[in-house]
Amino acid sequence: MLSFEQKLEILESYPELQRKNVSLGRVNFHYEESQSDKKTVALHLHPNGNGFIYAGLLQGYVLDDKGFANIREFTEEQLKTLIDASIRSLSSHEEENESESDGVTTQESIFYDTEVWTNKDGESLTLTRDDDLWYIYTGPNIEMVLGTPKEAREYLMDEGFRPSRD
Repeated sequence: MLSFEQKLEILESYPELQRKNVSLGRVNFHYEESQSDKKTVALHLHPNGNGFIYAGLLQGYVLDDKGFANIREFTEEQLKTLIDASIRSLSSHEEENESESDGVTTQESIFYDTEVWTNKDGESLTLTRDDDLWYIYTGPNIEMVLGTPKEAREYLMDEGFRPSRD
């Protein structure tokens, strides 16, 4: 586990992030150039080693209800990878509308029209976008309909599924 000082040093190495000291010795880092309403990349970095990085628009991380991943046990490489991805995700506008350039929905640039998710038992669910809703299928049957890809992915992760690597 990285120390508080090591995590601070890594975050301070990003010139696009601004340090904000908050209560109880904790530190936040903001990305003021964010194209989203979300500006906080690092939240409540604490001297005890705990802290959170915004990953609400990313796949493969366990998130709290505000879209932050706990970084307490992250290695230096894992932390840098997540910070880079977080900044990239906030660097493009993330609203549900049509992109003027290519007509592709920009809700989440890494969302594919169909994603297969599997669990440890080899069972699979399919996440598909149709209009402005995200459908989760078990074979041909609809299991769940959700309003955003974030809600759909959170549901799948809560049920023990992860994105298939195929």
